[in-house]
Amino acid sequence: MTVALDTSALLAIAVDGAQRAVVLDALDADDVWCASAMALTEALPAIDRLTDEAVVRADLEDAIRLAWDHLHVVPLDQRCLDRAAALSREQPVRLTDAVHLAAAERLPRPVRFVTFDPAQIGVALGLGFDVVST
Repeated sequence: MTVALDTSALLAIAVDGAQRAVVLDALDADDVWCASAMALTEALPAIDRLTDEAVVRADLEDAIRLAWDHLHVVPLDQRCLDRAAALSREQPVRLTDAVHLAAAERLPRPVRFVTFDPAQIGVALGLGFDVVST
């Protein structure tokens, strides 16, 4: 099985808490880890909303970039973006969420999709993903 992380799951790797344990368990269960190319781009500015402490921000960024080095990155080419646009029009998800889902659709099945975004869960299940969340 392939594990696909959205931005919330990528962030959870670096932040202590229950969600971190969920992501790490999912990663431990499989050897192939993936994320859309947009996940890192979204995660880095999200760090700034987690804390005002510069040292903590730097530690979080280091942890996220270290995790990123172990992920297969699904490119956001025009085919992927077109699929994301269609998903966003057909489903109750924002375009940014649809990008993660469209990228995960490009992966060989079965796919375990890790997200903590409630808007993505139902759509991911409808796409046939095994969803991991809290």
